[in-house]
Amino acid sequence: MARLVVLGGGVAGHTAATFAADWLGKEHEVVVVTPNSKWNWIPSNIWVGVGGMTKEDVTFDLAPVYEKAGITYKQAKAVSINPEGNASTDKSFVTIEYTGQGKAGQSEEVTFDYLINATGPKLNFGATPGLGEGSNLGEFTVSVCTADHADHAAHELKKVMDKMRKGERQKILVGTGHGMCTCQGAAFEYIFNIEHEIRKAGLRDMADIQWISNESFMGDFGMGGLHMKVGGYVVSSRIFTESLFAERGVNYITGAHVNKVEKGKVTYELLDGSTGEETFDFSMLIPPFAGVGLKAYNKAGEDITDTVFAPNGFMKVDANYTPKPYEEWKASDWPRTYQNPTYKNLFAAGIAFAPPHIISKPMKSPNGTVINPTPPRTGMPSGIMGKAVAHSVCDLIKHGPSAHLHEASMAEMGAACVASAGKGWLDGQAAAMTVYPVVPDFDKYPGTGRDTDYTFGEIGLAGHWIKHILHYLFIYKAKLKPFWKVIPE
Repeated sequence: MARLVVLGGGVAGHTAATFAADWLGKEHEVVVVTPNSKWNWIPSNIWVGVGGMTKEDVTFDLAPVYEKAGITYKQAKAVSINPEGNASTDKSFVTIEYTGQGKAGQSEEVTFDYLINATGPKLNFGATPGLGEGSNLGEFTVSVCTADHADHAAHELKKVMDKMRKGERQKILVGTGHGMCTCQGAAFEYIFNIEHEIRKAGLRDMADIQWISNESFMGDFGMGGLHMKVGGYVVSSRIFTESLFAERGVNYITGAHVNKVEKGKVTYELLDGSTGEETFDFSMLIPPFAGVGLKAYNKAGEDITDTVFAPNGFMKVDANYTPKPYEEWKASDWPRTYQNPTYKNLFAAGIAFAPPHIISKPMKSPNGTVINPTPPRTGMPSGIMGKAVAHSVCDLIKHGPSAHLHEASMAEMGAACVASAGKGWLDGQAAAMTVYPVVPDFDKYPGTGRDTDYTFGEIGLAGHWIKHILHYLFIYKAKLKPFWKVIPE
């Protein structure tokens, strides 16, 4: 019997573990190690954050689902990996520390034949003074990164809306809380859902709503922007996004590195080196992401973290990490199999893999401050990667080390994104976009880097219906209900 250990129970990890358990059957063991007791459909957190859903609507208990699937579930966080074993054993193992199941604080060494690292990110609030400490949210702003964060955000938003009802004008600031953030899309959805709720409440003239982002231009989204078909015409994501903000009367600041958060105020540096301040009564700022801090040791107990992980804490995979200027970046730099180049029984999927470089053009202020989005690796691409990696591991277990490895390069992968701009069956809106490929390939698609026949976007009520249906569809799939496998990632 072989054992596959999956670190993380998010989109990538849950997808990998559930498909692997189904494909391997009872002959082999799948173990999931995740510090969380619940699965969270994170894309709907933005609706929790405006009071449109409860946190119970976007989460469910993992234990019964994994029991049904025959997956061994350990509510714990991974601490370190020993891919060569140690002085006592030649078997690879991961050291975990329990966070629940009545064993909080206890450590265990879990041996494995194969390991998929799908831990997701550390929410690095501590990177910006005042935004938080370590991975903990601070006291001055809110977040929608977790269901609990979003629930807290909804309560704080209600307070400022109550003040508006009493005639107090309020300032709302939403965006990114550091120069190297990703996930601009979540903030984009949240600011428009706030605007939508305030407008529905008849309070729009009592709110000043401000966007602040590390993108060098509107519509970059960490993908260097894109050109897409809208109503039969090819337009840039910059025009598309600026139009949405203009129509809703939302002001914006781009190219901003938020370097300090205080009560009711942020300070920032712009790409031109100038500095500024923005005040707020309510603020949601996305933190930068980092690796979760896993260490790695060889058989002699020596620290080999730098061999297994990139400096940002994400796992090295089959990408081309050779440093080179932006003009020489290639689509082929991006990984295809997500196998660690040093230890062939280690894989990574989702946010946990180390990208070879960012997708957007790298930017620095004259002061040397790096201000550019890091690559998005969430949502649909995470699920596709998780399934491909699970497929590879299952084939390795069943057919041996010469088995074919399955591929899922972001430079050859399309992705769909439905960004909510307001919730409501009759008055909701969402921007539905597809992009192909996620990482632009300027050799294959000169000019735009993408196939404009498959890169398009529309905004409207139908988009909201699609997003709402996807909410129920993906939770249904994650609960492994009948025919879950036919629902695409």
